[in-house]
Amino acid sequence: MKVTYSDLKNKRVFISGGGSGIGATIVEYFCEQKSEVYFIDIDLKSSNKLIKKIEKKGFRVPKFIECNILDVKKLQNIIKDIISKNGAIHCLINSAANDDRHTTEQVDEKYWENRMGINLKHYFFAAQAVVKGMKKIKSGSIVNLSSVSWVLGEGDKVVYETAKSAVVGLTRSFAQEFGKYNIRTNSVIPGSIATERQIKHWLTPKYKKLILDSQAIKRQLKPDDVASLVLFLSSDQSSGCTKQSFVVDGGIT
Repeated sequence: MKVTYSDLKNKRVFISGGGSGIGATIVEYFCEQKSEVYFIDIDLKSSNKLIKKIEKKGFRVPKFIECNILDVKKLQNIIKDIISKNGAIHCLINSAANDDRHTTEQVDEKYWENRMGINLKHYFFAAQAVVKGMKKIKSGSIVNLSSVSWVLGEGDKVVYETAKSAVVGLTRSFAQEFGKYNIRTNSVIPGSIATERQIKHWLTPKYKKLILDSQAIKRQLKPDDVASLVLFLSSDQSSGCTKQSFVVDGGIT
């Protein structure tokens, strides 16, 4: 971390999918800023491992709550409980997602509903739960993670790409509706990010070469590249930024 945002100290931050991947790095970055961090995930092992890592580094320790994002009622109740006990949430980071590959032929109605729930639905209902508190304090930042895959139209995960394109529309609508309360909403669109999951499942030497050949910047992007931007969009340093999509893809688009 090379930048300290003094205004993020003690700010309450809620992050979905914070146990691993990009989400985990976002959690760690906010903890380093001494923010009051709450994150949810279904992966207990990774989440507890992250907490131990943060403790070892001497950062402010986050609060982990196990939650399946498909359980909207539980998700909203967790957020409401945090607000009732501690006060309004200042920053909401919608990060949880699943980018499993699939073809159109493999998709049935059940799969469609499941993937829309994982990649889009909870974004809306998490925001719905935090906005009331943000309105009271006349401040707030919502950051929604999308994906460059829908911009490229990669064609190997059509439901995921559909949901991630909708995230941008959701972002723009929220920004317009809540802007009068000084609540900002932005999207972050990552490109190929070398998370443990990507490396394990898809980032083969052949695919990595294809990515680097296509990018303007000739290095593999990491979760840190995304987390740094999320911090900026959450801080007062980006107070004039809303209704926008910020691309972190090394110039692949």
